Amino acid sequence: MKQLIDAINSFQKLDDETEQAIMKYFVIEKFKKDEFIIQEGKICKKVYFIKTGTVRRFCFENETEVTKWIYTDNQFITSLSSFFEQKPSFENFQACEDTVLYSLSYSDEQILLEYPLFSKFHIKQLRLYLSKINEFHHLFSAMNAQQKYFFLLNSFPQIIIKAN
Repeated sequence: MKQLIDAINSFQKLDDETEQAIMKYFVIEKFKKDEFIIQEGKICKKVYFIKTGTVRRFCFENETEVTKWIYTDNQFITSLSSFFEQKPSFENFQACEDTVLYSLSYSDEQILLEYPLFSKFHIKQLRLYLSKINEFHHLFSAMNAQQKYFFLLNSFPQIIIKAN
């Protein structure tokens, strides 16, 4: 649980009360290689933090499976629109190897958001992720395959390291 607390503290310094609440509501889950964590067509009821492992996010475009991203240790994952709006997901998240996650249910997240420091963390994290997504889409769409590879190598080396 220390990994999770450290990750949250890197966004927002927590007090003991908030740390204890986080440790109460996040639970450990294990997924085997190729097991689905989040499935298209189902409502995503949890947000996850990767303790160890690798998770692939993908969807189907014109009946072709398209990988959208690879997530590794110390990253938060969820199907954003499905989780936040509690509607069916249009994407899949699948373990690429045996993976250990900390999960937080939608209802327990609502409880944690009552803690001011967790709420501050949540806002800071969302702002950073939205900024990174915006930047990524702007840069990545104009790159060729070689440029994309070097961008990933420089910006997200953990993805390349895990893939080899």
